[in-house]
Amino acid sequence: MEANGAGGRASAPGVGRRRSLFRLPPAYRAPARRSLRVTLAAGSCFYLFLYGFEVPVAATYALFAAVALAGLSRIPGTGRQRACVLIRLLPAAWLLIAAGTFLAVRTWSAVAGMLVIGFALAFVAVGGPRPAGAAPGLQLLYILPSFPPYAPDTVGERLLGATAGILVLVLAEAFLLPEPPTVPYRELAARAAATAERCAAELTRAPFTLSPATAEAARAAAEALRPSRVPEADRPAGPGVRSRGLAHTGLAARTLINRLTRLPGVPPGQAPPDRGLDLLRALARSAEDTAGRLRGAAGGETTHALAGERARLADAPPRGSVPTSARRRADLLELADAALALAAAAGLAVRGRRAGAALPLGRFWYARMRAPRLWWRRLVGNAGSRSVFFQNAVRISLALAAARAVAGLATLPHGFWALLATLTLTRTTLDATRAGIRQALAGTLIGALCTAGVLALVGTDTPVYAAVMLPVLLITFTVGPVKGVGWAQAMFALVVSLVFAQLAPATWRLAEVRLLDVVVGSAIGVVFGLLAWPRGAHAEVRRSCAALMRSAAEAVVATAATVAAGGVRDPGAPPGNGSLRHSLVLAESAFAQYLSEPRGPVVGTSGSGPAPGGEPGAVDWQAVLLAGHHTLWGAERVLVPPVPATGPPVPVVAPPLGPAESAAVMRLADHVAGRMLLLSAVLAPDGASSQVRVPGPVPDAWPEEPGATGAVSAATPNSYYAADAWLDALLPDLDRITDGASGRPSGR
Repeated sequence: MEANGAGGRASAPGVGRRRSLFRLPPAYRAPARRSLRVTLAAGSCFYLFLYGFEVPVAATYALFAAVALAGLSRIPGTGRQRACVLIRLLPAAWLLIAAGTFLAVRTWSAVAGMLVIGFALAFVAVGGPRPAGAAPGLQLLYILPSFPPYAPDTVGERLLGATAGILVLVLAEAFLLPEPPTVPYRELAARAAATAERCAAELTRAPFTLSPATAEAARAAAEALRPSRVPEADRPAGPGVRSRGLAHTGLAARTLINRLTRLPGVPPGQAPPDRGLDLLRALARSAEDTAGRLRGAAGGETTHALAGERARLADAPPRGSVPTSARRRADLLELADAALALAAAAGLAVRGRRAGAALPLGRFWYARMRAPRLWWRRLVGNAGSRSVFFQNAVRISLALAAARAVAGLATLPHGFWALLATLTLTRTTLDATRAGIRQALAGTLIGALCTAGVLALVGTDTPVYAAVMLPVLLITFTVGPVKGVGWAQAMFALVVSLVFAQLAPATWRLAEVRLLDVVVGSAIGVVFGLLAWPRGAHAEVRRSCAALMRSAAEAVVATAATVAAGGVRDPGAPPGNGSLRHSLVLAESAFAQYLSEPRGPVVGTSGSGPAPGGEPGAVDWQAVLLAGHHTLWGAERVLVPPVPATGPPVPVVAPPLGPAESAAVMRLADHVAGRMLLLSAVLAPDGASSQVRVPGPVPDAWPEEPGATGAVSAATPNSYYAADAWLDALLPDLDRITDGASGRPSGR
């Protein structure tokens, strides 16, 4: 037989063709892996308890526990990451099954429990994508035991079955067909810190500017930290200190890289002052140390060295042209502050509260708080009608409670299916709910017809149902996620009929009952989708981002006025700009949900193109959020003195600005705030927003700065240049939101 390649063995004719026949298309591979895991866990436990131990109650709960947490839930991450989440969810599953069992004593108690527990499970999505993904499956674990028969004496069997199903699912997720690991967010942040080190080192060598290749690599490292480019399971979205610190690390790394790539070059033939080069070298060592710390190495001494170089540069008198020298010094001090913030945030991400004892309360307000208090702040911050998490929790809890009341009062047979339809078909927007229900009803009808035919033909021949259940279950969770809700409902109708036909004798009328229950549950979902915030996050993301721009404008003007007036600056004071912080929380949660919703036209846009992407009239929502973060960080950096390299932070007295400097800072602040207010009007979800236009950048729109008339001297406070550098850096952030020529939102 002829060799295949250099010394390779030739394959038999047709082997490659046969292999290609069994190779799934790419879209089906991930669902097939998950389907195999849930089929193995659900089927093995179901058969073991039903036919091995003859405990049908345990068999039922084993199957539905595995289906709930692997089929209905969408916990992000690899199999091993999901296995870790499932282990932590086991106590919650016990509590929900026990609560549902005992509250089923009366219809009103089951409805009240559904309302409270349904809201709590949906609202816990504020904790990040993993709690949000697990919530639907946990809802099902309460729904299943909350229906008659009321049998508290079987709670032990129910808990035994659910525990077995979840534990086998954990093993399957961890060891069966494991996915390749993803790049953790800590590693992405470490790569960004290492890139910042290379940029800073290059800026210390002639020609004292970044090469195009280095600048492009820096931009790529910063873009890799964008939340939309990070897998859900790896995004630092939790309320704890480490998670917040890791999110802070990513933002600080992006800020540092952005400032390094925009650092003005040195005029040809000149060399930068030694103090500036010393600071950049210290910054490079600090960034390298931060990258190592994120990868598990010890460090921290270089941070003190950078803080010392920053203090020496801040105290050094200007050299040469006073405005030029002072402005470059302000840019370098801004770089140092960003690098120090990166190092501090990385310490929190790695060591948690142990690294927060010496940090200021302003920027790192969460560093010394315990997890329960941080959870409480996250919950309270989203407990309002403007929070999409609150809206979703109210919508789904009311819909489920209403479905449970209808099922109980109308004595629907198998009313569990009505609640399952409400749970799986109620979306965050009315349009998505209606579209899903149309497909679901069509799929349920087809599934009911197939089920009726199977039940009529097979009758009470239980071995037939047992033989075909696993293949049908495998196909259901493989095809459903790809083909859509119609296919999923059709296949799942057949699955549940095969299950119940093994538990008790069934006739073709079982399919009729399921169809009726799905119709009732779907109708309730439509009603509450219409009554409770039918537009979902499409309108809320506009409203919250408009409010964010208004709060940012207030912070800009207030900070500039405080800089001009001078006064005592206490690094240990409680954080300010509370309204801006709260606006950021609501805007980020609205944007996170917006990414998960169908991409229809955005409410309130003047154009007709879809919301995301590069079409004219679309909004770059991440640019809005970054502008808000940079406003908050800059205000704190300008007003709060840096923490000294050694010793505790102490208050300092900032001198007031002179009349010329005050006027210049306030003019620039008014210009920045005015653009923010115009953006707020453009983003607002009302009919008038389409009539508002944001003018393009006009560099000479305000009078010359004081340095042009000689008013700036060596006595001008550093706070003037710090505020000027911060406000000047905000303008490009705002320009990324808008198309300067037309004033229309940009999708860049």
